[in-house]
Amino acid sequence: MNIALPGDTTLMKAAVLTGPHTFDLRTMPLPAPAPGQVRIRLEGCGVCASNVTPWEGPEWMTFPTEPGGLGHEGWGQVDAIGEGVTGISPGDRVAALSFHAYASHDLADVGNVVRLPPELDGMPFPGEPLGCAMNIVQRSDIGAGQTVAIVGIGFLGAVLTRLASAAGATVLAIGRRPFALKLAKRMGAAETIEMDDHWSVIEKVRSLTGGLFCDRVVEAAGKQWPLDLAGELTRERGRLVIAGYHQDGPRQVNMQMWNWRGLDVINAHERDPLVYVEGMRNAVRAAVGGLIDPAGLITHRLPLERLSDALAMTRDRPEGFLKAIVEFR
Repeated sequence: MNIALPGDTTLMKAAVLTGPHTFDLRTMPLPAPAPGQVRIRLEGCGVCASNVTPWEGPEWMTFPTEPGGLGHEGWGQVDAIGEGVTGISPGDRVAALSFHAYASHDLADVGNVVRLPPELDGMPFPGEPLGCAMNIVQRSDIGAGQTVAIVGIGFLGAVLTRLASAAGATVLAIGRRPFALKLAKRMGAAETIEMDDHWSVIEKVRSLTGGLFCDRVVEAAGKQWPLDLAGELTRERGRLVIAGYHQDGPRQVNMQMWNWRGLDVINAHERDPLVYVEGMRNAVRAAVGGLIDPAGLITHRLPLERLSDALAMTRDRPEGFLKAIVEFR
């Protein structure tokens, strides 16, 4: 038997991507959770840079999307549970690994749901990217005494800067925008370097590290040049970590240099939901403990009707932009 909060309506709203740069907001019946699922009345959803390419309509994209599709950074209040669900109750505030969260409601398997404690009441909490950051740091094996370069300072790069510096590493933050570099300094970066010229950045890092370069380099931009640069900045027997999402085509790498330096190369993208969710739990603990402040990293809040505007900002990175969310009222 499904259990739902009293007063639930029978309808929901969801964004449907109908073509390049075009969303329709549709009203549809509210789904009941299947056995082992919960239904979440969403408060908001983070806007991920990985959504930009599908929104722009590449050849491989199929329209229309499923209602709420592309949204995967949602949080809100459980308003119904399916048969067999234990440990989560209607009324619980949660973050979820779900996949149709550009909507007023979404369904999620109960194993993909993380309860948000009272300390986070009222705080926006895009759990998926925060969990991703926690998992990247673990895969990177970042620790005290290391020199760590973060190449690309967006939302993910800023969180990684905070986590790496808190772990005792000396962090070199490398990014294009003065706003982002100032933020990286507040997140604990020992040095900030403008990513303006390939060889200039290399020489600055060479100078700062006494010619040794970095024990760990995390590429968090998802583009060819930052990937090239990240390899150059990794020391012999160092670890190069690919955290950027490279979805716009093949990449070339300088395998001669990677071989010569004996680099460990880690693709830090997780696909195991259990690992994802554990990262989200770790992110909750980090937020409760004051290690990370999700609300302080969200710079733009828009209604679901302005989802295309949020994606345009995510693509164009206007001054002062770091992370957009869409909110549901």
